[in-house]
Amino acid sequence: MSTSIDPPTERTCERCGREDRWDDEAETWVVESEQGSATCIHEWDINGEYNPVQSDEES
Repeated sequence: MSTSIDPPTERTCERCGREDRWDDEAETWVVESEQGSATCIHEWDINGEYNPVQSDEES
């Protein structure tokens, strides 16, 4: 069995609704939507349903 990490490529702030996406070329998060606040201390849903751990079970 092998395990790998599949990082998220998008996120939404729980407080202000700002949406970001990961830019592979720039190697950073970029703002995807006009919604949100520049002064918000963003709270990302790190305890949500997304699971970055991927495992391939061999039979």
